[in-house]
Amino acid sequence: MFIEQIPVWLRFIKGIKWRFSHKKKTIYLTFDDGPIPEITPWVLDLLDKYHIKATFFCVGENVSKHPQLYQEILRRGHQTGNHTYKHIKALCTPNEEYFANVEKAASLIHSKLFRPPHGLMRYSQIKELRKHYRIILWDVVPRDYNRKLSPEKVLQKACRYTRNGSIIVFHDSIKAEKNMTYALPKYIEYCLSKGYQFELL
Repeated sequence: MFIEQIPVWLRFIKGIKWRFSHKKKTIYLTFDDGPIPEITPWVLDLLDKYHIKATFFCVGENVSKHPQLYQEILRRGHQTGNHTYKHIKALCTPNEEYFANVEKAASLIHSKLFRPPHGLMRYSQIKELRKHYRIILWDVVPRDYNRKLSPEKVLQKACRYTRNGSIIVFHDSIKAEKNMTYALPKYIEYCLSKGYQFELL
Protein backbone atom coordinates (compact mmCIF):
# COMPACT_ATOMS: atom_id res chain seq x y z
CA MET A 1 0.00 0.00 0.00
CA PHE A 2 1.36 3.43 -0.91
CA ILE A 3 1.84 5.97 1.83
CA GLU A 4 3.39 9.34 1.34
CA GLN A 5 6.41 9.81 3.59
CA ILE A 6 9.32 12.21 3.68
CA PRO A 7 12.29 11.33 1.46
CA VAL A 8 14.88 9.14 3.19
CA TRP A 9 17.70 11.64 2.67
CA LEU A 10 15.81 14.33 4.61
CA ARG A 11 15.57 12.11 7.68
CA PHE A 12 19.29 12.33 8.35
CA ILE A 13 19.82 16.07 7.97
CA LYS A 14 20.69 17.90 11.18
CA GLY A 15 17.96 20.20 12.38
CA ILE A 16 14.99 18.26 11.01
CA LYS A 17 12.65 16.24 13.22
CA TRP A 18 10.45 13.66 11.57
CA ARG A 19 9.87 11.19 14.43
CA PHE A 20 10.45 11.07 18.17
CA SER A 21 11.69 8.26 20.40
CA HIS A 22 10.50 4.77 19.52
CA LYS A 23 10.82 3.85 23.21
CA LYS A 24 7.75 5.84 24.26
CA LYS A 25 4.21 4.93 23.26
CA THR A 26 3.56 8.52 22.26
CA ILE A 27 2.06 10.21 19.20
CA TYR A 28 2.38 13.83 18.10
CA LEU A 29 -0.79 15.01 16.37
CA THR A 30 -0.38 17.91 13.95
CA PHE A 31 -2.58 19.84 11.53
CA ASP A 32 -1.53 21.79 8.46
CA ASP A 33 -2.99 24.64 6.39
CA GLY A 34 -5.46 26.35 8.76
CA PRO A 35 -6.93 28.12 10.46
CA ILE A 36 -10.23 28.33 8.61
CA PRO A 37 -13.68 28.87 10.16
CA GLU A 38 -15.27 26.01 8.22
CA ILE A 39 -13.06 23.28 9.77
CA THR A 40 -10.76 24.42 12.56
CA PRO A 41 -13.48 24.97 15.23
CA TRP A 42 -14.70 21.41 14.65
CA VAL A 43 -11.16 20.11 15.17
CA LEU A 44 -10.74 22.14 18.34
CA ASP A 45 -14.01 20.83 19.78
CA LEU A 46 -13.04 17.25 18.96
CA LEU A 47 -9.66 17.64 20.64
CA ASP A 48 -11.36 19.11 23.70
CA LYS A 49 -13.65 16.08 23.84
CA TYR A 50 -10.66 13.77 24.15
CA HIS A 51 -8.50 16.17 26.19
CA ILE A 52 -5.80 16.10 23.52
CA LYS A 53 -3.38 18.90 22.66
CA ALA A 54 -2.04 19.22 19.13
CA THR A 55 0.21 21.42 17.00
CA PHE A 56 -1.29 23.54 14.22
CA PHE A 57 1.08 24.56 11.43
CA CYS A 58 -0.73 27.64 10.21
CA VAL A 59 -0.62 29.49 6.91
CA GLY A 60 0.06 33.15 7.60
CA GLU A 61 -2.52 34.37 5.13
CA ASN A 62 -5.20 32.38 6.96
CA VAL A 63 -4.06 33.76 10.30
CA SER A 64 -4.32 37.26 8.84
CA LYS A 65 -7.89 36.57 7.69
CA HIS A 66 -8.99 34.82 10.90
CA PRO A 67 -6.96 36.24 13.81
CA GLN A 68 -9.58 35.44 16.43
CA LEU A 69 -9.64 31.79 15.38
CA TYR A 70 -5.85 31.68 15.59
CA GLN A 71 -6.02 33.06 19.11
CA GLU A 72 -8.65 30.45 19.97
CA ILE A 73 -6.19 27.69 19.02
CA LEU A 74 -3.71 29.14 21.51
CA ARG A 75 -6.36 29.82 24.15
CA ARG A 76 -7.29 26.14 24.18
CA GLY A 77 -3.71 25.17 24.95
CA HIS A 78 -2.45 24.03 21.57
CA GLN A 79 0.84 24.86 19.87
CA THR A 80 1.20 26.64 16.58
CA GLY A 81 3.92 26.62 13.96
CA ASN A 82 4.85 28.52 10.82
CA HIS A 83 3.74 27.00 7.50
CA THR A 84 4.77 30.03 5.36
CA TYR A 85 2.53 32.95 4.52
CA LYS A 86 1.19 31.75 1.15
CA HIS A 87 1.74 27.96 1.37
CA ILE A 88 4.46 28.18 -1.25
CA LYS A 89 6.63 25.37 -2.61
CA ALA A 90 10.23 25.77 -1.54
CA LEU A 91 11.67 23.98 -4.56
CA CYS A 92 9.91 26.37 -6.93
CA THR A 93 10.84 29.54 -5.05
CA PRO A 94 14.14 31.49 -4.92
CA ASN A 95 15.69 31.39 -1.47
CA GLU A 96 15.31 35.06 -0.60
CA GLU A 97 11.68 35.06 -1.67
CA TYR A 98 11.05 31.91 0.36
CA PHE A 99 12.70 33.29 3.47
CA ALA A 100 10.72 36.53 3.14
CA ASN A 101 7.49 34.54 2.94
CA VAL A 102 8.42 32.59 6.06
CA GLU A 103 9.23 35.78 7.93
CA LYS A 104 6.01 37.43 6.85
CA ALA A 105 4.17 34.51 8.42
CA ALA A 106 6.40 34.81 11.51
CA SER A 107 5.14 38.34 12.09
CA LEU A 108 1.75 36.75 12.84
CA ILE A 109 2.76 33.30 14.08
CA HIS A 110 5.15 33.73 16.97
CA SER A 111 6.58 30.24 17.05
CA LYS A 112 9.96 28.57 16.68
CA LEU A 113 8.35 25.61 14.91
CA PHE A 114 8.40 25.48 11.11
CA ARG A 115 7.03 23.00 8.61
CA PRO A 116 7.59 23.51 4.88
CA PRO A 117 4.51 23.00 2.70
CA HIS A 118 4.79 19.64 0.92
CA GLY A 119 7.70 18.70 3.20
CA LEU A 120 10.45 19.60 0.77
CA MET A 121 13.19 22.23 0.79
CA ARG A 122 16.55 22.72 -0.80
CA TYR A 123 19.48 22.08 1.50
CA SER A 124 20.43 25.76 1.37
CA GLN A 125 16.94 26.62 2.67
CA ILE A 126 17.16 24.02 5.42
CA LYS A 127 20.60 25.28 6.43
CA GLU A 128 19.31 28.83 6.85
CA LEU A 129 15.96 28.11 8.48
CA ARG A 130 17.31 25.66 11.03
CA LYS A 131 19.26 28.56 12.53
CA HIS A 132 15.97 30.10 13.59
CA TYR A 133 13.40 27.29 13.75
CA ARG A 134 12.85 23.70 14.77
CA ILE A 135 11.94 22.15 11.41
CA ILE A 136 9.22 19.55 11.96
CA LEU A 137 8.30 17.07 9.24
CA TRP A 138 6.40 13.83 9.86
CA ASP A 139 6.40 10.09 10.09
CA VAL A 140 2.84 9.53 8.82
CA VAL A 141 0.64 11.52 6.46
CA PRO A 142 -2.50 9.60 5.48
CA ARG A 143 -3.24 12.02 2.62
CA ASP A 144 -6.61 13.18 3.90
CA TYR A 145 -6.39 16.03 1.36
CA ASN A 146 -6.55 13.55 -1.54
CA ARG A 147 -10.15 13.45 -2.73
CA LYS A 148 -9.44 10.31 -4.75
CA LEU A 149 -9.01 8.42 -1.49
CA SER A 150 -12.03 7.27 0.48
CA PRO A 151 -12.36 8.29 4.14
CA GLU A 152 -12.02 4.63 5.06
CA LYS A 153 -8.74 4.36 3.17
CA VAL A 154 -7.37 7.46 4.90
CA LEU A 155 -8.20 5.97 8.29
CA GLN A 156 -6.63 2.68 7.30
CA LYS A 157 -3.39 4.39 6.30
CA ALA A 158 -3.23 6.42 9.49
CA CYS A 159 -3.72 3.40 11.74
CA ARG A 160 -1.47 1.07 9.81
CA TYR A 161 1.61 3.29 9.82
CA THR A 162 1.38 4.83 13.28
CA ARG A 163 4.11 3.66 15.64
CA ASN A 164 5.87 4.84 18.78
CA GLY A 165 7.05 8.41 18.35
CA SER A 166 5.09 9.08 15.16
CA ILE A 167 4.39 12.63 14.07
CA ILE A 168 1.16 12.44 12.10
CA VAL A 169 -0.29 15.11 9.82
CA PHE A 170 -3.95 15.83 9.22
CA HIS A 171 -5.23 18.98 7.49
CA ASP A 172 -7.79 21.47 8.79
CA SER A 173 -8.68 22.54 5.27
CA ILE A 174 -11.66 22.46 2.92
CA LYS A 175 -10.10 19.92 0.58
CA ALA A 176 -9.55 17.49 3.48
CA GLU A 177 -12.90 18.02 5.19
CA LYS A 178 -14.68 14.83 4.15
CA ASN A 179 -11.75 12.51 4.78
CA MET A 180 -10.43 14.20 7.89
CA THR A 181 -13.74 14.57 9.72
CA TYR A 182 -14.39 10.87 9.19
CA ALA A 183 -10.91 9.57 9.95
CA LEU A 184 -9.72 11.79 12.81
CA PRO A 185 -12.16 10.75 15.58
CA LYS A 186 -11.80 7.09 14.66
CA TYR A 187 -8.03 7.44 14.55
CA ILE A 188 -7.99 9.00 18.02
CA GLU A 189 -10.16 6.17 19.35
CA TYR A 190 -7.86 3.61 17.73
CA CYS A 191 -4.74 5.15 19.24
CA LEU A 192 -6.24 5.40 22.70
CA SER A 193 -7.35 1.78 22.51
CA LYS A 194 -3.75 0.79 21.72
CA GLY A 195 -2.43 2.67 24.73
CA TYR A 196 -0.86 5.61 22.93
CA GLN A 197 -0.59 9.00 24.57
CA PHE A 198 -0.78 12.28 22.66
CA GLU A 199 1.83 14.94 23.42
CA LEU A 200 2.87 18.34 22.10
CA LEU A 201 6.05 18.71 20.08
